[in-house]
Amino acid sequence: MREKIFGLVEQGKYIEARNEMTGLNVVDIAQLFEEIDQKNLLIIFRILPKDLSSDVFTHMSRELQRYVIESMTDQEAMSIIDDLFMDDVIDFLEEMPSNVVKKILKNTSEETRRLINQFLRYPADSAGSIMTIEYIDLKKEMTVEQAVQYIKANGHDKETINTCYVINSHRILEGVISLGTIILNDHGTVIRDIMDSDVLAINTHDDQEEVANLFKKYDYYVMPVVDTENRLVGIITVDDILDVIDQESTEDIQKMAAMQPSEKEYLKTSNWVLAKHRIPWLLILMLSAIFTGGIIKRYESALQSVIVLAAFIPMLMDTGGNSGSQSSTLVIRGLALGELQPGDIWKVLWKELCISGLVGIILSAVNFVRIYWIGQTNILVSITVSVTLFLTVVLAKVIGGALPLVAKKLKIDPAIMAGPLITTIVDAVALVVYFSMATWLLGI
Repeated sequence: MREKIFGLVEQGKYIEARNEMTGLNVVDIAQLFEEIDQKNLLIIFRILPKDLSSDVFTHMSRELQRYVIESMTDQEAMSIIDDLFMDDVIDFLEEMPSNVVKKILKNTSEETRRLINQFLRYPADSAGSIMTIEYIDLKKEMTVEQAVQYIKANGHDKETINTCYVINSHRILEGVISLGTIILNDHGTVIRDIMDSDVLAINTHDDQEEVANLFKKYDYYVMPVVDTENRLVGIITVDDILDVIDQESTEDIQKMAAMQPSEKEYLKTSNWVLAKHRIPWLLILMLSAIFTGGIIKRYESALQSVIVLAAFIPMLMDTGGNSGSQSSTLVIRGLALGELQPGDIWKVLWKELCISGLVGIILSAVNFVRIYWIGQTNILVSITVSVTLFLTVVLAKVIGGALPLVAKKLKIDPAIMAGPLITTIVDAVALVVYFSMATWLLGI
């Protein structure tokens, strides 16, 4: 199908290509547009059915959306924007340069412009910035018959009609009711008697990551958003939360790899920007090696006395770093999923202490056999390395488990306390333990 469409486009048979595309899912059409020459893309996009073109536009990359809007007349651009849900409009405008935003705002109605400006004033990562105002609100005095008539009259352009919210004359949120509950009750039943007054609502300034955690915790697919006076101002649907989860997970992965987060796709980000995001942490971690170098230099005489000690430094540092990374990764993930809280630090420390004890004993035993019996190394050196390995594993896992929780308590992103940073800290600890044990056991 893709090859056929590309062939029709290359031949200039745009109507035929359009007809082939209309049978595809809007997500697949948007993906095709990413691969079509931009000049041809604009021609096909213009001749797509109006309702289809708006849906496809929503799933395009930001770069392609910008190109389409900038290439169109004001009237064409507004025909697309007018068909989008408000949350999609806001997502689009937040990523666009000022000239595109001005082009959209100058052609909207005064009411729409006021709404857009209100949304754009919300903090970037807040619930208010991702909510939509396309929802169904009912009055508790309505009967089921009146509610059904209202939904039929107003539900066509709403994000969802499966969940309706009950408000009073001051727009205070008073209850929630599903469409199923409404249609399964008698026409004369009053909404007040069948609504659920126990409603969990989100504040406009709540962080989007906290909102995502609520969705995961309660398995909701839509939640109401209220202001500080509990007035209903919008809703957030699960499709928006999936985007948030994807964004937050990507950000955490980038931080765990010691990089500054980037919202752009890898292949669409310039080499300079990618390098700029990586350099700061690499510089910090590189300069932190001064400490490990200083430790080795301090014990230079011990190394000269027993040269074989130097051969085991890489193994100790690598094992310690890997052990710490394992613990920090599990704790960071537990914090992200809401399974762990900063108050659980003592439970985590005890658990990691038990785990590290078991792991350390096994690794040290295997290591002793390898060094002493297989490698024919001096028994005191073998004991020194094995005991150091045990202590390093224990300390690394305890440090790796504790630091993300401490970071969370200090309101620092726990993802920062991941692989590279943990490894750097554990490397220094491993060397201090190693040379201290060597000095004591070997008398050097």
